[in-house]
Amino acid sequence: MKLLTKSHTEQLLRNGQLRAADEDGTADFLPVVKLFTPDAACTWLLAELDPDDSDIAFGLCDLGLGCPELGSVRISEIASVRGRLGLPVERDMYFRADKTLSAYADEARVSGHISV
Repeated sequence: MKLLTKSHTEQLLRNGQLRAADEDGTADFLPVVKLFTPDAACTWLLAELDPDDSDIAFGLCDLGLGCPELGSVRISEIASVRGRLGLPVERDMYFRADKTLSAYADEARVSGHISV
């Protein structure tokens, strides 16, 4: 399974371009895609791709250690992750964001994990 569809990539890049043009730093997008390990506790909610390097995404990253955080991650590194049973990262085909990335991050900080 491809981690990002063409439409995901296009929206993530659009958001990255909007962020680059955001002079006051207030841009807060809905996550575009949710990635997860089916046999581990890792989850990524991605909202942007760097317009200068489309392998770098920005989003909420939860590696299952109780401290999810906002930050940048390489798509190629996510693709190389394997869980306890050796299963690759998957895309949640049914994920639909209902709040902004910062709202998911606020909830994750309180609960210690991403809740979707």
